[in-house]
Amino acid sequence: MSQHAFSLVAAAVFGLIALGHVVRLVFRASVVVGDIPIPMWGSGLAVIFMGFLAYEGFRVAKKSGSAG
Repeated sequence: MSQHAFSLVAAAVFGLIALGHVVRLVFRASVVVGDIPIPMWGSGLAVIFMGFLAYEGFRVAKKSGSAG
């Protein structure tokens, strides 16, 4: 798999995860893993982190696609 394809796929996956957390925040959905409730601020951090990873992945894919 080329760097361009890998970066594009990884960016899309991270973007979808970030979008899922945004949806959770908008609809105020509660998530419980086992007996532990996951706080809303955890999704806020995930949106920032996953959004950054998606952005960087798309940036690298664009750079590697134009160079190759």
